[in-house]
Amino acid sequence: MAKQDFYDLLGVARGAGADEIKKAYRKLAMQYHPDRNPGDKAAEHKFKEINEAYDVLKDDQKRAAYDRFGHAAFDGAGPRGPGAGGFDFGSGGFADIFEEMFGDFMGGRRGGQRPQAGRGSDVRFNLEITLEEAFLGKQATVKVPSSVGCEVCDGSGAEPGSQPVTCPTCGGAGRVRASQGFFTVERTCPGCGGQGRVIKNPCRNCAGSGRVRKDKTLKVDIPPGVDDGTRIRLSNEGESGMRGAPPGDLYIFLSVRPHALFQRDGADLFCKAPIPMATAALGGPIEIPAIDGGRAKITVPAGTQSGARFRLRGKGMSVLRSAGRGDMYVELQVETPVNLSKRQRELLEEFDREGGGGTSPESQGFFAKVKEFFKE
Repeated sequence: MAKQDFYDLLGVARGAGADEIKKAYRKLAMQYHPDRNPGDKAAEHKFKEINEAYDVLKDDQKRAAYDRFGHAAFDGAGPRGPGAGGFDFGSGGFADIFEEMFGDFMGGRRGGQRPQAGRGSDVRFNLEITLEEAFLGKQATVKVPSSVGCEVCDGSGAEPGSQPVTCPTCGGAGRVRASQGFFTVERTCPGCGGQGRVIKNPCRNCAGSGRVRKDKTLKVDIPPGVDDGTRIRLSNEGESGMRGAPPGDLYIFLSVRPHALFQRDGADLFCKAPIPMATAALGGPIEIPAIDGGRAKITVPAGTQSGARFRLRGKGMSVLRSAGRGDMYVELQVETPVNLSKRQRELLEEFDREGGGGTSPESQGFFAKVKEFFKE
């Protein structure tokens, strides 16, 4: 049965833009989604056709190939067997075409080399740490859902006592070629997935994949000074490859938990500290907690106002890959007394009466300007 034209299938014109194609696809995908049509085989088939059409038309290279060659660009129209196959613009594509045409002039082809197939996927793991841990560094133990090599078949994918055999489709090369007019296109062999070998007696434990699902417990060294969003790469600790192929990598993405006292900006720390009105007026020493667990002393000058900022050098965060440290900035906030006793109120009233000029220069200056404003 002939395939329906991809543009007709999505109900868009051939010159439709990417947004129009995406909008049409979403509408149809929602209409024919299996969850909305349980048990409806026709809707399920339609849903698969819609996804296939959108997968081609959303990609500029695939769409260009489809506009020129139609379904033959992806169906592998033509003779089958070793050295035959269809277009595969997703795994080499135009790069393979130019290598086939001009490889001998550009320093030679990678003739006879089998591409490394089946490499394991990279794995991402999100790890949250405290600000203190980001300052000090730590060794964390993480449990990562992953896949490991099958112990029964030793990662080969074949039942113990048997061995993989050479793929009859590609003759062990892992690649097949297809001639399409002037071009010769090379793609991954569909028979062996680029391995060059096939398994006749697959391992029962791993179903021939050479790997099984298993959590991996690893220790991760987090250096001092890491910031939110820092990425740590652990080579070869990702998912195991297919049938003994190399594993992928593990990427640890760090997020630093918000702190109750400190806000961070690079290697610097910022802290707001409330102080009593009497301390602000008379001056005196105060103690501020530091990120390293110690305490820092600040001498508050007499007459300090809210918003005054003090810089404590070398009391900030550790600097990544360095022995240095940032600074800590402390912003003072003068606290107005509340819940006064009768005696405290009497003292404040007496202070207000005896205040005279000069004790509150900013407020006196402000109201002097207000008075002049209304006179004018």
